[in-house]
Amino acid sequence: MTHEDHLEDEHDHEHEHGPLAELVTVRDWLRYAVTRFNRAGCFFGHGLTDAYDEAVYLILHTLSLPLDRLEPFLDACIPGDEREEILEVIEKRATERLPAAYITGEAWLGDFRFKVDPRVIIPRSYFAELLEDGFSPWIQDPETVTAAMDMCTGSGCLAILMAHAFPNAEIVAVDISQDALDVAAENIAAYGLEDRIKLVLSDGFAAVPEQGFDFILSNPPYVTRESMESLPAEYLHEPGLALGSGEDGLDLVRKLLADAPRFLKPDGVLAIEVGHNRDIVEEAFPDLASTWVSAPGGEDKIFVLQAGQLL
Repeated sequence: MTHEDHLEDEHDHEHEHGPLAELVTVRDWLRYAVTRFNRAGCFFGHGLTDAYDEAVYLILHTLSLPLDRLEPFLDACIPGDEREEILEVIEKRATERLPAAYITGEAWLGDFRFKVDPRVIIPRSYFAELLEDGFSPWIQDPETVTAAMDMCTGSGCLAILMAHAFPNAEIVAVDISQDALDVAAENIAAYGLEDRIKLVLSDGFAAVPEQGFDFILSNPPYVTRESMESLPAEYLHEPGLALGSGEDGLDLVRKLLADAPRFLKPDGVLAIEVGHNRDIVEEAFPDLASTWVSAPGGEDKIFVLQAGQLL
């Protein structure tokens, strides 16, 4: 027996036992994945909330099955080659702590699918739910919005949602990262919105041509320095530039508040998402007459200002 034959024989012997041999159905692999993720200490903060939901998503995606139809397939037997694919995905998630979205190359906000990879932060924003209603009541008539901006667009997800929420608007999508804008361009093309969304490479408003906007939203980096030092491993795969923003997480927010008045129409609206940092924002800007939004997914994560409140 040659050395190569011996190695192949060892490989075949390994497969006589262990997950590839003993786990047969979707139900088997789902149970295994949940246990594997829990024992590995995986953190779930990129859209899916626990090991079960993430296991369901990864298994169905790997098998090219409908993501909303688990039950009919639970007792389906999985061929050997597909078991190997599932095991590889599970191990990548558990061992490398790679977020599920980077494994599958996609992320969802509501019914909208976006391409993602480590060049961009994984889409997650309370704005998504608010834009379903046209950002009411701050935008009274979505059809009257003709110019809107997504500052810190990343994958372009919020710019795309804005284009759907405001059918008559031209959207300017801004980011400091050319890598992020390259991904955004692919997503914009996938939705056929190249004529309505303009991408701008800029550090804040620095390179944005001055014009009046009805609505500017931003989901900027806002993680504090202290929090950056203790992030779960999953977040370390994302671009640090898209997460942290100085000691208190508000470096970019300060720039946005200072520069936004030059870009808002007299009745324009500015909305900024800051996660759990309401207390930090209010301490940094005690005179800011902002309104904090209660979104379906969480309260006090976004604050809103009318143009007149920024002057």
